Amino acid sequence: MKKEIFKIKRMHCASCAATIEKAVKKLDGINSAEVNFGSETLLAEFDEQKISANDLAKTVESAGYKLIIPEENKSSDVMTENFKHKHHKQSEHKRNMNHSEHLKNESVKEIRDLKNKTIIGAALSFIIFLGSFPEWFNFVPQILTNNFILLALATPVQFWIGAKFYSGLKIIFKYRTADMNTLISLGTLSAYFYSAAVAFFPSFFTAGDALPKTYFDTAAVIITLILFGRYLEAVAKGKASDAIQKLMKLSPKTARVLRGVEEIEIKIEDVAVNDTVIVRPGEKIPVDGVITEGESSIDESMVTGESMPVSKKAGDKIIGATINQFGSFKFKAEKVGKDTFLSQIIKMVEMAQGSKAPIQRLADKVSGIFVPIVLSIAVIAFTLWFIFGPAPALTFAIINFVAVLIIACPCALGLATPMAMIAGIGKGAEKGILIRDAASLEIAQKINAIIFDKTGTITFGKPVVANILTFGDYSENEILRTAASLENKSEHPLAKAIIEKARAEKLTFFDVADFEALPGKGVKGNIVSDGQKTEIFLGNRELAGEIGVDLKNYEEKIAEMENKGKTAMILMWNKSALGLIAVSDTIKPEAKMAVEKIKKQGIEVWLITGDNSRTAHAIGKEAGIENIMANVLPQNKAEKVLELQGSGKKIAMIGDGINDAPALSQANLGIAMGEGTDIAIESAGITLIRGDLNLIPELFKLSRQTLKIVKQNLFWAFFYNVAFIPVAAGALYPFFGILLNPIFAAAAMAFSSLSVVLNSLRLKRK
Repeated sequence: MKKEIFKIKRMHCASCAATIEKAVKKLDGINSAEVNFGSETLLAEFDEQKISANDLAKTVESAGYKLIIPEENKSSDVMTENFKHKHHKQSEHKRNMNHSEHLKNESVKEIRDLKNKTIIGAALSFIIFLGSFPEWFNFVPQILTNNFILLALATPVQFWIGAKFYSGLKIIFKYRTADMNTLISLGTLSAYFYSAAVAFFPSFFTAGDALPKTYFDTAAVIITLILFGRYLEAVAKGKASDAIQKLMKLSPKTARVLRGVEEIEIKIEDVAVNDTVIVRPGEKIPVDGVITEGESSIDESMVTGESMPVSKKAGDKIIGATINQFGSFKFKAEKVGKDTFLSQIIKMVEMAQGSKAPIQRLADKVSGIFVPIVLSIAVIAFTLWFIFGPAPALTFAIINFVAVLIIACPCALGLATPMAMIAGIGKGAEKGILIRDAASLEIAQKINAIIFDKTGTITFGKPVVANILTFGDYSENEILRTAASLENKSEHPLAKAIIEKARAEKLTFFDVADFEALPGKGVKGNIVSDGQKTEIFLGNRELAGEIGVDLKNYEEKIAEMENKGKTAMILMWNKSALGLIAVSDTIKPEAKMAVEKIKKQGIEVWLITGDNSRTAHAIGKEAGIENIMANVLPQNKAEKVLELQGSGKKIAMIGDGINDAPALSQANLGIAMGEGTDIAIESAGITLIRGDLNLIPELFKLSRQTLKIVKQNLFWAFFYNVAFIPVAAGALYPFFGILLNPIFAAAAMAFSSLSVVLNSLRLKRK
């Protein structure tokens, strides 16, 4: 199964999305199809052996809409296998960029087309409006009041400028359904053909001495107003989803690479894995890789949201599209094209903005039955006015029929949820919060308990030497030098911490003979100095007991280290303790503040770790976490999450390692640290790109703000339709003599959609 996201054009309401979904799901080979009106996308999972992108495009086109196929899918069937194999890696990035440019050009073209048609429609509608009311505008030439002239002016507005609405008529017969286009086309065509009939057969419609009235102005102005609303909506929607456009602009166009001994500049799509790339001060890093020579300070804010530059040296990983500030360096390209971190972010944001939140199902369900109900109400209103209305009854019936169809277009209802989600997901991406799908953003505001994994999440996950204590006439450096000499032959993480500390102090190591690792206890070996061998031990209490070292005099200091969550390693010789080195995995500086912010939001905080209870409580105390789950084996973390869920809690799990993946999947919401493993990120609904714990309370805040906007949008969309449909049907006329002019109905409909979009855009300023 292949999962792909496609852009769809010509959608105008949630019913359009439902129509496309219905058509696509009928295809053999489709596993799932999700059409999002707000982001104008189709998220499809399909069997490539049974169905192609072209088949999807044909099906969507048959429903009256346009599916845009990525360039790589277009060209795949005409490329030979040899050519594909040879050029796939080099051209993949180029095709992706071409597709991005193609999508951008399509959007620009659509906005330009809407603008031009709106201007032409406005000009023609203005003339038609003046000619339709000579009693108001006595300066209008007599010829413009002629019904045939008005018919000639209204025809291009109806059938050229309003051509896109007629797909709504097609789907009535093909799919036994209706959408917003159906309402608009039926409404405006009713006014147009009624007026045309009056122009050709005026005597048939004459009531007494009153001349029949035409409504060419109604049809023309409605079409123009709706197009103008869509133009404003398209511009605003572009602003809501501009997070992707901003990310796309980050990618540099060229790279400087070594070819042999020659330094040449090539296009970004021609960079290959293992190429040696050269970056100078002020330049963008073209692709992901590892520094092999030199060091620098790199601005990663545009990708990770981290405002402070990050120092990088040989061996450090770097991200494509970030900016080199000071030094020059060389690096080996590791990920190119669609495999780069930036490309993955863009893909994930696209997928997220194209997905549907659970709350959207309500709007989709209502929209699915809303249009047929509106059609029924419009027909009932027409019938009642035609039978019981005052003369000319047919005119009243037509006007109210059109008003109901136009006022009830469910645009606002369809836009309410997706526009807020698009804005919220885009805002998250800008801050360094990568949201996998809209459902994850919705779930975040329901979380009432959060579980932090300790290593690599609350702590850095990298042990460092915290204390060096001496128990005799030795200096701290002598203790450190001896311990580091022993550990220099060990691969244990704690050994690396001691070695790094010794190197930082620029200490030279002794030669060591007869080295032996003692699993679970420590290490031993013979220190060689001046031709003499001295057996030295470095380890824990258990090792001390085995070799007969009495720790009674040092117990208080050892316990003090352990109570602070540090691992105490005792250096021993000749049944005597020489000193102690305490190693700890330090907590992140922002951990305590982040935990405090989360608690203020009414969320319960837990810490889970495989460490012993003493160490776990020490770390918890430092971070401000009282609820501790210690001695939890990796395979049991998911069970602990399940236990808390069993007590009725909605759980967010935060982790970074492979062993956290099951727990991340089990939780109601999985949050992965950006520095973590790929599998942890794949298992999580949210990824914190730069691993800053302060982003977690920001996420919950963003979720609440987004859902607040969604609920506001849904309320006003429902209220608008429920309140105004009876008015449009003429319910107030018998009591107050009030009728809703279809032109005002069109203006109100356009304004309701625009108000939903503008309300959603408020998220970008929060």
